Amino acid sequence: MKTNNFTARLMQMLRDNAQAERKPLNVVRNDAAKEATIYIYDVIDSYWGVNDQDIAREVAGLPKDTWIKARVNSPGGDVFTGRAIATTFANHPGKVTAYVDGLAASAATTVCDSADEIVMAKGSFYMIHNSWTVAAGNKSAFMDTAALLAKIDGEIAADYVQRTGKTVEEIVQLMDAETWFTAQEAFDNGFATSVAEKVAKAENSAKRWNLAAFTNVPKALLEMPDPAPENEWAAMHAANARRLQLFSLSTA
Repeated sequence: MKTNNFTARLMQMLRDNAQAERKPLNVVRNDAAKEATIYIYDVIDSYWGVNDQDIAREVAGLPKDTWIKARVNSPGGDVFTGRAIATTFANHPGKVTAYVDGLAASAATTVCDSADEIVMAKGSFYMIHNSWTVAAGNKSAFMDTAALLAKIDGEIAADYVQRTGKTVEEIVQLMDAETWFTAQEAFDNGFATSVAEKVAKAENSAKRWNLAAFTNVPKALLEMPDPAPENEWAAMHAANARRLQLFSLSTA
């Protein structure tokens, strides 16, 4: 989409990402190893993607000493849904590790930031920026909206400060600029705790999203990949079923 109208680009981006194929929340449990992998491979939203209620329900059903591995490939989404997911992870007594397999942008970074560790795949990206919204009304309504966005940005900045050790001023500057970090840059700037040695096709997995409303998207993410085979989701379910069967046999 070629337009300089930010609102139009934002609305188109939201529509495109909301229309991506919705899949049930994918959780793979290995109770014998006291591990659970939660895949956040979607927009973060209560209606159109990965939502806080589903994740809260799954986490509540885990033993308290379960190591949660959150695999993330998300362009972000609703800030409050992201905050609720982050709170669920932060309140889990066991270890939580976030693995950025493709993209952690916007609200997805809030989810990652709640983890004890953030591991970036080589080729993955981590993006921070100021919060967005769409508003309507008179000048008072817009002033109220702007004040709310400023408060949200302040809370997000405080999270980044705590994670990275940077000053508030440094973080605000990075958010104002809509900063995209490579895996190594995220590590160098304190947003990630490590970079995985090798994860195949991490960059390609981030290309599925419409990122048109963002300003500084890396060129590597602008070209969309070929559509995934239609049987990919069924194959994943079958693989998960085989894993669970093996786990059951190992504990029998």
